[in-house]
Amino acid sequence: MRLTLAGPAGPLEALLEEPAPEPSRFAVLCHPHPLYGGTMENKVVWTLARALEAEGIATLRFNFRGVGASAGRFAGGAGETDDARAVLSFGQARWPGARVVLAGFSFGAYVALRLAGEAAPERLITVAPPVGLAAPLERLSVEGLPVPACPWLIVQGDADEVVDGRAVVSWARALSPAPSLRVLPGVGHYFHGALGTLREAVRDAVRSG
Repeated sequence: MRLTLAGPAGPLEALLEEPAPEPSRFAVLCHPHPLYGGTMENKVVWTLARALEAEGIATLRFNFRGVGASAGRFAGGAGETDDARAVLSFGQARWPGARVVLAGFSFGAYVALRLAGEAAPERLITVAPPVGLAAPLERLSVEGLPVPACPWLIVQGDADEVVDGRAVVSWARALSPAPSLRVLPGVGHYFHGALGTLREAVRDAVRSG
């Protein structure tokens, strides 16, 4: 179901998919960097949605401000976190009492982790979280953000050509509480040929709790 939600910078284009009429969990999915072609239709984000829906979790994908039919302009991550917060609020109003999953890919992982610090989700899923970025993107790194108390899955390809995969592994292993880290051999940033593996990793994670 395509929706237009009220956002802090104007209307937000969103897509709601509900595998059951009264889901006990719903997920907010955050897409890659808006200035580099990221949208809610990204294939990694789409795969996250399919994996979660297969486990009975409703999903809310949305375009950040300035993407697609969403109003506004890129706002350096802080504004996009506000967008995600507005989508989360919509989900909480639609499904009162449902538990929350936050998920994101690349830049979307940065936004999801930022929001997790205040939203206390049941679970966090970050795919190729931005670590070790070069200028001018280094300020969008997840390094230094608060570590959530919830179960947290990180999925990273070891042949990532955008994010420094070795830096992601080093960062993740130093965190406390420790996230669950899944490293996929030979997989690049966009998970070409590995979307099925990603889907199963996410399904395994959400089944576990």
